[in-house]
Amino acid sequence: MGAPSALPLLLLFACCWAPGGANLSQDGYWQEQDLELGTLAPLDEAISSTVWSSPDMLASQDSQPWTSDETVVAGGTVVLKCQVKDHEDSSLQWSNPAQQTLYFGEKRALRDNRIQLVSSTPHELSISISNVALADEGEYTCSIFTMPVRTAKSLVTVLGIPQKPIITGYKSSLREKETATLHCQSSGSKPAAQLTWRKGDQELRGEPTRIQEDPNGKTFTVSSSVTFQVTREDDGANIVCSVNHESLKGADRSTSQRIEVLYTPTVMIRPDPPHPREGQKLLLHCEGRGNPVPQQYLWEKEGSVPPLKMTQESALIFPFLNKSDSGTYGCTATSNMGSYKAYFTLNVNDPSPVPSSSSTYHAIIGGIVAFIVFLLLILLIFLGHYLIRHKGQRCEGCNQRTWEEVGRSAKDRQEEAGCRKALQRLPQLLEVSEKEKMPPAPSVPTL
Repeated sequence: MGAPSALPLLLLFACCWAPGGANLSQDGYWQEQDLELGTLAPLDEAISSTVWSSPDMLASQDSQPWTSDETVVAGGTVVLKCQVKDHEDSSLQWSNPAQQTLYFGEKRALRDNRIQLVSSTPHELSISISNVALADEGEYTCSIFTMPVRTAKSLVTVLGIPQKPIITGYKSSLREKETATLHCQSSGSKPAAQLTWRKGDQELRGEPTRIQEDPNGKTFTVSSSVTFQVTREDDGANIVCSVNHESLKGADRSTSQRIEVLYTPTVMIRPDPPHPREGQKLLLHCEGRGNPVPQQYLWEKEGSVPPLKMTQESALIFPFLNKSDSGTYGCTATSNMGSYKAYFTLNVNDPSPVPSSSSTYHAIIGGIVAFIVFLLLILLIFLGHYLIRHKGQRCEGCNQRTWEEVGRSAKDRQEEAGCRKALQRLPQLLEVSEKEKMPPAPSVPTL
């Protein structure tokens, strides 16, 4: 009895004295450490072997609960699940980062309507937290009250949703070839968001995103700037600043700024009709484009002074064209940003007709009419063929009596024709018969 009773004392002495022995950790687990060389090494090895091969230690591994880390967007709902294989007739418990008990089994411990029970069984305890706030972030603990108490940790990460970005730095209008600088800012993201720029579908290279921590110590404010030279093609373009963050899950969160660019006008002269003839009416349209739109038009003809016309209307009208109207005409469009001049050479053609779009139009109409007539002819041919076949089928459907009548009438016509022929030959037959009945004439002797 002495030797067995002394073993627990030796174990306790070895664990408390030897620096390389087996110690009990804070979470209730035995931890085996490296053994130091010394005269007690064989005893320490025996102690370590005895502890780890204990059936109670093997069973305790099944009593260890497990959880998983969770990430949730602020305002969303997170579910915390704790499971255990061998509950040892004990209940599971969830605690928040402040070590306040939330649920002990199926019993609510903290009065917070956002926290609800999802599932409670001897092997699982799951709870949900709705309308999650940034303050809910932290390490949640699942415990099972066995001997010793065993715990598992679940780290809940709350993502702060960035606010819609704000663009500043734009003035009322920009002149062509001026340099524009715009600034963009977004607050409330966690972790810090990233900002990007684009002009329409074209990406703009902005400055790197600057990050500043918000006063709450949890979220961040990000900002960025972009500088570019404007052209006349940028008039009416949208400069877009977009915020990229994992909490948005691919959704677009951006702000656009429409810019206005002032530039000198451009002009193009368009004749109506395109091929003018002598005696026709002609309009020369001076089509100006610019920002602002041209407000004044000046018409000139080379070789003639003074100018033909200065007006706010862009068209030069010829009521009745003559050969003398041929020449080179110029139109100058003027706005607050400057002026631009375009030229057009007018050649008045003879009044004789020439191939035009109208003749082509008539040819197309004639071709369509001929095609329709051709289709009608084909339809008439098929219709006549159908009627002939249909009439033949009707004749085949006649009854036997009709065919007999037709046969008799044909036979009667043959007999009637035979009778007519017989009657016509009757006088000839009678004459021949009379000649045969008369006696022969006596012969006269010759002298």
